[in-house]
Amino acid sequence: MNRRSIAIIAAAVALAFLAGDVRAQKTALPAVYKKWLDEEVVHIITPLERDVFLKLQTDRERDSFVEAFWKHRDPTPYSPENEFKAEHYRRINYVNKYYGRTSPMPGWRSDRGRVYIILGEPNDIQKFDNEAGLYPVEIWFYQNKESFGLPTGFHVVFYQRGGLGDYRIYSPAKDGPQALMTSYTGDPLDYQTAYQFLSEIEPTVADVSMSLIPGESTMGMGRPSLASDMLIQKVENASRAQVEEMYAKKFLQYKDMVEVEYTANYLDCGTLTKVSREPSGTYFVHYAVEPKRLSVESYESHHAISLKVNGTVMTLDGKLVFQFEKPVSMTLDENQMKTANAQPLNLLDMFPLIPGTYKLSVLVKNDVSKEFMSFEEILLIPGDAPALQMTSPVLGSKAIRADASQKPLRPFQIGPFQILIQPTRVFARKDTLAVAFQVSGLSEAQKRSGQIRFVFTRNGQPVFDRVKPLAECSDLPDILTEFSLADFVPAHYNLKVSVVDDGRELVAGTEEFDLSFRDAVPKPWYYTKRLPEAADPVYALIIGSQLFNIGRLEEAKGFVERAYRQLPGSADAALSLARIHLALGQPEKAVPVLDPFLDASQTPKYEIYVLAGQALQRTGDFAGALSIFDRAVSHFGVNANLLNMIGDSYARLGRPKDAQAVWEKSLEINSNQPEIKKKLDGLKEKK
Repeated sequence: MNRRSIAIIAAAVALAFLAGDVRAQKTALPAVYKKWLDEEVVHIITPLERDVFLKLQTDRERDSFVEAFWKHRDPTPYSPENEFKAEHYRRINYVNKYYGRTSPMPGWRSDRGRVYIILGEPNDIQKFDNEAGLYPVEIWFYQNKESFGLPTGFHVVFYQRGGLGDYRIYSPAKDGPQALMTSYTGDPLDYQTAYQFLSEIEPTVADVSMSLIPGESTMGMGRPSLASDMLIQKVENASRAQVEEMYAKKFLQYKDMVEVEYTANYLDCGTLTKVSREPSGTYFVHYAVEPKRLSVESYESHHAISLKVNGTVMTLDGKLVFQFEKPVSMTLDENQMKTANAQPLNLLDMFPLIPGTYKLSVLVKNDVSKEFMSFEEILLIPGDAPALQMTSPVLGSKAIRADASQKPLRPFQIGPFQILIQPTRVFARKDTLAVAFQVSGLSEAQKRSGQIRFVFTRNGQPVFDRVKPLAECSDLPDILTEFSLADFVPAHYNLKVSVVDDGRELVAGTEEFDLSFRDAVPKPWYYTKRLPEAADPVYALIIGSQLFNIGRLEEAKGFVERAYRQLPGSADAALSLARIHLALGQPEKAVPVLDPFLDASQTPKYEIYVLAGQALQRTGDFAGALSIFDRAVSHFGVNANLLNMIGDSYARLGRPKDAQAVWEKSLEINSNQPEIKKKLDGLKEKK
């Protein structure tokens, strides 16, 4: 599958997600939220934020979104007051009091009110209310709004059209100087003549009638430039342009998956995902998460970090393939905390994955600050076809050759090369760019005559081209090449790496990076847990579970049996193998797999009891199943599912009264069980 196909798949997944949201049942918006949306934040909310808000179904969700909306705009998120919110409502109160007196609508709906709410109080206001030959005009002057993408200084002009009604915003191109004068009768398209007439009435107004930007000359054109109209458009969207909307998407996506105290606190993060292949043929997914900021819990001279990482891998049609949950706990002293404040944290991990095309979703929650961050990625794990394969290049600021005697796997280690990655892929000119990747399936002839070609492009134009013979790559299929960035100018770059033989491109991969203007870019500090070596049976267990989840039972059985033999004391391996036996219709094989754990001195997992009981039920040993379920109740208490299985055993043993009592207890716990109600009705009919 080529990169274009992957992009199409990713777009389809995104569209499916949005389509699902569009189909969400709509409810009438309560008055308090309609007022917030259509009056209070109408001039600063983005279209995406508005769409997300309208898709919310409960007042609790809406309250959480409103909180997230203001938090996302808070210039000092850790202070008790949200200065942006306080200033916004001050502006609304001001415009409602002072703008709107000349029209029946409230001040926030007026043109002056809208601009004031967006930009705040002008640096200067000039009013021309009683000038002969001139309709009432106000000239507002703003400075120091460059952060909005606006000029250093500019004007916004308002006038009473025809001398009646509220002040309207003036457009040099659409209205022209003639619209500001009470008795101008010249050619409406002759802007230059109109400007000269206006200059005789009021030079100050004439100066802004052709351009709102000081110093911009329009005399040679004979009409206003379009720059002023573009400025007005920028003013209208100035507040919205400042918003990073990703938080709103994440709110909608995760509102049902994270606790309510987290939903308002989405935190942006840098991410990187790559795939490598071990000599055994097993593919591993490497991922990195770099939080935009790190909140810690401090006590005296110690600082605690507490995160939870949850991940899922799904097929594109929504079937769960793999999931994981990993805690991240660290305690830092003062010196380590200084490092953490100066350098970004990178969370690194990896896991094996069977061939296929999937959607990876990773959610990271900070237990201290109640913030969450997440990312999604489409993964393509190729398997054995095509024969010639190349992994996506991994870029880093440094590569370290690992000690061959050290067997444990490490995230972003490509063969013998440990790459010090940066999810943001931003480097400095003094850095050495390490490029690592794998090429498998090369013939011996290709290894002798083939070449690796590296082409760096900037703005679509090649700026650097290097060729390296494959014969010089002594670590095949793993390849590492390093480049000095000293001669590169700061810019955004694309790198294409290809395998070429006899003038033909056989396979290629791409990556991109930015070269900073800064002399140095802060290097991250890494957190990762020690992982087992590639031959460890835990990976066979994971792969077997993935195959089981997509219904490839016989293949799954081979992997899990191998793990079970090598991990005789593993309850997880026993559970996985027992599930496969049950799915294959072999309950008699599941029972002996679980028996050793039932006879152990320590209390087994709840799942052991359930699966063993179900296996005995399927073999017809309902008395044995009942004994197992009773032991589960004594250790873990009752729940509806367990009671239902106990009731089934009683019914099959010819004890309908006991079955009825247990099923009725189950319905007390969960009344929404139509199948259990049907079974109870059946018992009553037999009486």
